[in-house]
Amino acid sequence: MEFVIISVFAIGYFLIAFEHQIKVNKTATAILTAVICWTLLILSSPTEAILSGKHYSIFVSLHELENGNATEPAFSEFILHELGKHLGSVSQILFFLMGAMTIVELIDSHNGFKIITDRIRTRNPKTLMWIVCWVTFFLSAVLDNLTTTIVMVSLIRKLVPNREIRLLFIGMIIIAANAGGAWTPMGDVTTTMLWIGGQITAFTVIKSLILPSLACMLVPLIYLSFRMKGDLGFSETQSPGDDNNKVSGGPLMLVLGLGIMLGVPVFKVLTHLPPYIGMMAGLGILWVVSELRHPDMDDALKKEYTAAGALSRIDVPSILFFLGILLAVGCLESMMTLHRFSGVLSDNIGDQRIIIFLIGILSAIIDNVPLVAATMGMYDLSVFPADHAVWLFLAYCAGTGGSILIIGSAAGVAAMGMEKVDFIWYLKKISWLALIAYIGGAIVYLAQIKFKI
Repeated sequence: MEFVIISVFAIGYFLIAFEHQIKVNKTATAILTAVICWTLLILSSPTEAILSGKHYSIFVSLHELENGNATEPAFSEFILHELGKHLGSVSQILFFLMGAMTIVELIDSHNGFKIITDRIRTRNPKTLMWIVCWVTFFLSAVLDNLTTTIVMVSLIRKLVPNREIRLLFIGMIIIAANAGGAWTPMGDVTTTMLWIGGQITAFTVIKSLILPSLACMLVPLIYLSFRMKGDLGFSETQSPGDDNNKVSGGPLMLVLGLGIMLGVPVFKVLTHLPPYIGMMAGLGILWVVSELRHPDMDDALKKEYTAAGALSRIDVPSILFFLGILLAVGCLESMMTLHRFSGVLSDNIGDQRIIIFLIGILSAIIDNVPLVAATMGMYDLSVFPADHAVWLFLAYCAGTGGSILIIGSAAGVAAMGMEKVDFIWYLKKISWLALIAYIGGAIVYLAQIKFKI
């Protein structure tokens, strides 16, 4: 039965990787994969699922301790226990992401991001490239790489009419957004997963990965600064419709929203409560402010600028995708398949640094969320404790490796959809820069470890 379940997971993984070719949304595939895997598992037996060893035996022993000499629990009880455990850990990630997405939507509905983007006025291509990359890098660290990419690509479409130059800007935005998202617990969903899972702590990941992430951005940026030719082209100072939405409160919502996002790690340290509690508290505060901000506005119009309206605009399919794929990976973890696979990798490759580096390269082809989820199941926290080099290097590699191909990250896919970036163009012009950037950041991280910086 284990072989059948692994086959179902592999087929689901393949369909997710090629969702654009088969024209089936990856969320539907992920949900069906999870349901089929867990259904097959509960219909099997401990022997069929190769669970009769350590994992199931521990559960039986705990049951006997709690219930005296009670009869051995049914295998289905064990599966339901495992499913509930995985659902609990996955739900923390989903509620965290839901809160963060809603806060970002609230800021955007009040035109909060325009306060940042409207201050970028230079007409020098090289100067603009540096400004855009730095803003992208730090904005994605506070928000997330997907939202930041959408904001910055929208800006570049107004400032850079020359399409050839604009595509180079977009390529660097993808690299900078993914690099910026890798060094904070909120900048990339994979780093968030590691943080909530207890593999990394907020302040350690910031301290350990900010220099490698900076190197990842600066290596291609410096190169393009010397090689980039041409001008931005003619651009109007204002696009039609920019002032259609004159709702007030942008500065307040931006400052309060970013302050809440930055305060979540502090809340976790002070209270020891899970990060999603801090995010939910922040969402509640911003929700109250959004309701009180427009007291005289018509209720139907007011909803657009409150959390109720923002919740209707968040990317629910992405949240359901995370639910499906993380539960599917959890099924493999419950069967101890991932633990055995990690042993195979260790026996054949040995060096964990090489394994993690290759996982980062693979994330350019395969979605990094299931990759990181699988890796979390491969390595035990009792062997690799929180803030171990394996987890920190995984956060960097999974976060930045996706830049190598435009389909390798949410930021790349968003830019591809907004600006119709050709896959082959990106492969020829940007992929090798992203690869050098990825390698450069990895070298910086490994040097930090060697010299204990």
